[in-house]
Amino acid sequence: MREQVEVIKLSGNLNATTSQDFRQNVTDLLESGAKIVLVDFKDVTFMDSSGLGALVLAFKTLRAADTQLVLCSINEQVRILFELTNMDKVFEIFPSQDAFNQVVVSKM
Repeated sequence: MREQVEVIKLSGNLNATTSQDFRQNVTDLLESGAKIVLVDFKDVTFMDSSGLGALVLAFKTLRAADTQLVLCSINEQVRILFELTNMDKVFEIFPSQDAFNQVVVSKM
């Protein structure tokens, strides 16, 4: 199962300027045949509504291709944005990449 998981490590800001690169990254991973895309927010310092929009679009695109989008390591600012928009109910969010890996391994 491990080979079906692709990781996108984001850093800095996820906003209108950087969300296009993120969307392209998701498209490339979709073409590689990944079954789960894990987005690691460990090094993200800020995300605005454009970044959130890019995540929702990626979620819909991947779901249509029967691929799961999972998030991990979100900081307090990002967590608050998710809670205010109720997106924390939409996305599966793990505290860390290790926690995600433990769940994936337990399902194997």
